[in-house]
Amino acid sequence: MSNAKSWLGLGMSLYFWGLMDLTTTVLSGNPTPQSKLEALLSDKPQSHQRTKRSWVWNQFFVLEEYTGTDPLYVGKLHSDMDRGDGSIKYILSGEGAGIVFTIDDTTGDIHAIQRLDREERAQYTLRAQALDRRTGRPMEPESEFIIKIQDINDNEPKFLDGPYVATVPEMSPVGTSVIQVTATDADDPTYGNSARVVYSILQGQPYFSVDSKTGVIRTALMNMDREAKEYYEVIIQAKDMGGQLGGLAGTTTVNITLSDVNDNPPRFPQKHYQMSVLESAPISSTVGRVFAKDLDEGINAEMKYTIVDGDGADAFDINTDPNFQVGIITVKKPLSFESKKSYTLKVEGANPHLEMRFLNLGPFQDTTTVHISVEDVDEPPVFEPGFYFVEVPEDVAIGTTIQIISAKDPDMTNNSIRYSIDRSSDPGRFFYVDITTGALMTARPLDREEFSWHNITVLAMEMNNPSQVGSVSVTIKVLDVNDNAPEFSRFYEAFVCENAKVGQLIQTVSAVDQDDPYNGQHFYYSLAPEAANNPNFTIRDNQDNTARILTRRSGFRQQEQSVFYLPILIADSGQPVLSSTGTLTIQVCSCDDEGHVMSCSPEAYMLPVSLSRGALIAILACIFVLLVLVLLILSMRRHRKQPYIIDDDENIHENIVRYDDEGGGEEDTEAFDIAAMWNPREAQAGAAPKTRQDMLPEIESLSRYVPQTCAVNSTVHSYVLAKLYEADMDLWAPPFDSLQTYMFEGDGSVAGSLSSLQSATSDSEQSFDFLTDWGPRFRKLAELYGASEGPAPLW
Repeated sequence: MSNAKSWLGLGMSLYFWGLMDLTTTVLSGNPTPQSKLEALLSDKPQSHQRTKRSWVWNQFFVLEEYTGTDPLYVGKLHSDMDRGDGSIKYILSGEGAGIVFTIDDTTGDIHAIQRLDREERAQYTLRAQALDRRTGRPMEPESEFIIKIQDINDNEPKFLDGPYVATVPEMSPVGTSVIQVTATDADDPTYGNSARVVYSILQGQPYFSVDSKTGVIRTALMNMDREAKEYYEVIIQAKDMGGQLGGLAGTTTVNITLSDVNDNPPRFPQKHYQMSVLESAPISSTVGRVFAKDLDEGINAEMKYTIVDGDGADAFDINTDPNFQVGIITVKKPLSFESKKSYTLKVEGANPHLEMRFLNLGPFQDTTTVHISVEDVDEPPVFEPGFYFVEVPEDVAIGTTIQIISAKDPDMTNNSIRYSIDRSSDPGRFFYVDITTGALMTARPLDREEFSWHNITVLAMEMNNPSQVGSVSVTIKVLDVNDNAPEFSRFYEAFVCENAKVGQLIQTVSAVDQDDPYNGQHFYYSLAPEAANNPNFTIRDNQDNTARILTRRSGFRQQEQSVFYLPILIADSGQPVLSSTGTLTIQVCSCDDEGHVMSCSPEAYMLPVSLSRGALIAILACIFVLLVLVLLILSMRRHRKQPYIIDDDENIHENIVRYDDEGGGEEDTEAFDIAAMWNPREAQAGAAPKTRQDMLPEIESLSRYVPQTCAVNSTVHSYVLAKLYEADMDLWAPPFDSLQTYMFEGDGSVAGSLSSLQSATSDSEQSFDFLTDWGPRFRKLAELYGASEGPAPLW
């Protein structure tokens, strides 16, 4: 290096001190001063004259990374005007002048005083000038020159994008490109081999290789299996100087992952599965799970399970769980332990996504056998059929069986079943079901006009296990019978004019019937029998469920009769025929010639001609005021009372006091109606019963209106239901759920005897002698309780 520097310094000195030919002078742009040309010509012949360059310049070169202690010599500047006497002063300016580079102002030597790095700055542009030291006048025009930093191999290659991550499919062929890595060298690529990089692999053989020039990493081993090894760490080296000895090197890491391909067929780890399920398991409930293991992952491990054979293909189904790739066996239809106790399924698991190049690795599917046992449970009774529809006429007798409800225990034990009605579905208690036979009967009269449909729920309960209850819906349609007579659709009030003619229409009437016959309603109208020969009006049936009321005469007069009542008989077309009588009120009115009503009040004809309506109202108002005054005076007199003064002489025993006592100690004989203890039939045959004062019964008797022969001519159920309905309807039939309290009296009672029969022989200190002073009405009492001189009479 020192030899090179000496040579370079010598070359620079020679270069700058040598004379340039004329062409170089012209190109330099620095013409030679006239004075210097003359001096040169005086020394040499004229024919050999040439222009000497007065300011010589060119490029300087200096090596980077100088590590010596002395300033690094760069080059020398010299002007041909310099005689060596120190009269010329050299000045350096520009990039790095005085900081990086210095110049000896006397000799023109340039030195670098700082360490230079080409990678930081490759060249510096400077300007030089020669001045007269005494006057400071420029001796030469200012000239510009460049100092270039010459490169040395001081930077190793670097992977700026490392570390790298790459993926390559498993089982890829040898030479499959994985990734390209790139290293950069900061040295000058145009100077020597400092920046020429060569790639090599330090770690990762024999699985991968790298191209020494391009840095492309490729697979180097065939049949690399992800399931055997998935991750690889490859170290790549980049070395400059073309890989020669002494070159600098850099490394990077490439993490390579083998991506999965579908190269592993699924396999069941178990060839036989044993499962069990309760026969009461609902549809779509899970029975168990099967799993076909696949070493692949992602879409290559997706599985599809199907039932390919077995006697349970119609009873069970299988679905694939997309998260865990397991087959879930579910119930497809209701199971019955009594019908079939076990099933066998053949289940297949297969990959839906295949790669053709790996089909030679075997079938990508597998099968297993599943045995399912059905376990018995105690099931509720089952109705057959599962729904009942019954049509019943509304006039059906109480206790009539309208349907037999049947249920059976599906279990092998076949327990006894008890039937009942869900009362929330029959709040009116219209029906009753026999507890053992399931016979559904009517318990109350049915009325289609009130309830045309009944939807009840019949329950069946196992006798040995009351928690097992089955149910069935029973829809009952009440069929119509002709049990309602037709009647007027509204209240009719008509009028007839005094000047009406014979046969004049005064009203059209219509009727309604709550019944709904199959062929529709048809009503017949006629006058009631008592008005069949009515001389004033007649009726004509329009044959469309309406009728016309016509006059039979003319000459009606309000003074004679202002209102007529016409009874009309309305009959329906049902079986049996029902009819009713409606009354049409007809007022006689005065009308004008066009038949318009003027007045229907007969009082208008009784007013005097000279007396106006206003005067009549005034007279009536006066009379009303007088009546009010009279009533007020009478009321004030009636309310006048004299002060109440007790007369000591008045004999209060003369007051008549009525007692309804049956004995000496019974104070309230109305607390209990003694008729309740009589025979119900005899009580009914007597006079009208008194108003009951005890509590109304919650459950009434049903023996009053049902004849005893019902028990002979009908079933026991019909008889009992009829009795029950009668008890519900009759509020006066015993027994009653009322409470009567009777205090004990007699011997041993704290109150003693309250009977008046023993009062004469008792030691009571009470005296009843005053009864003799009460008059003849109390003679008997005086004889019983008062003092007597003779012996007491015998009763």
